[in-house]
Amino acid sequence: MSGGAPDAAAAGGARLQEAAPAKINLTLQLLGRRADGYHLLDSLVVFAGIGDRLGWQPGGPLRLAVTGPEAAALAAEPDNLVLRAARLLAAEAGCAATGALELEKRLPVASGIGGGSADAAAALRLLNRAWGLGWGHARLAGLAARLGADVPCCLDSHAARLGGVGEVLTPAPRLPEAGLLLANPRIPLATPAVFAARQGGFSAPSHFPTAWADAASMARDLAACGNDLEAPALSLCPEIGAVLAALRALPGCLLARMSGSGATCFGLFATPEAAHAAAGRLPPAWWGWGGGFTNGPFAAY
Repeated sequence: MSGGAPDAAAAGGARLQEAAPAKINLTLQLLGRRADGYHLLDSLVVFAGIGDRLGWQPGGPLRLAVTGPEAAALAAEPDNLVLRAARLLAAEAGCAATGALELEKRLPVASGIGGGSADAAAALRLLNRAWGLGWGHARLAGLAARLGADVPCCLDSHAARLGGVGEVLTPAPRLPEAGLLLANPRIPLATPAVFAARQGGFSAPSHFPTAWADAASMARDLAACGNDLEAPALSLCPEIGAVLAALRALPGCLLARMSGSGATCFGLFATPEAAHAAAGRLPPAWWGWGGGFTNGPFAAY
């Protein structure tokens, strides 16, 4: 569809919103490397009940304001993934890029939990509605893959098993009730630097059941896997070791591991309430959050 005819909500001047939940790599194993330099991976990802928020209001040319507690980290970034996603969608749809976008940044930048990718995916979902395009999921997913390896899974924001370079999505095992505690020492860590610091061979894919009965059985299976980027990230950012030690020392923590390329780490707990309570015991200088998994991009937080 071209022309970008607005939907009823946009035509009435209503503000539209979209959630951009944090992506957590419960496992991350590197299986090999392609000729173009991209790594083949096997990763089980979930999405947390915390994330950024993206809003849109009609009127005027496309523009973006960044607010929220983590906004300062993007102050020197004139063209982030939200704007790239918006311009790509407008170009492919043949419509004008219009409206005021506001990104409430709540996730730390360069922290291994897919904040920028989640924001880009939220922009595709939001502007598809705002501009009245009516594109289906498959068409949006094609654009998501062009924006980055993590953007396709963030478009769904559902637990998934990732393969290829991140673009191959298959169903995750059925998840039990569980709690998730996130902690970051407030040290940004660039993904390319972590990959460059990695040494050694490659891993075999993980094997999981179709479902877990409870968080304890899930933690036992996850403990047999790992995150192949944890060691190189530790070599660049030793503070990750302190975060992992602090999480493992918390009562009720079933498993602690780094997410993605770091430096955010997670602790797995039996319930969201236990994870939320444990968050209050983290050092105040760290960024932290405790709660549960989200069921999709439209969850309220």
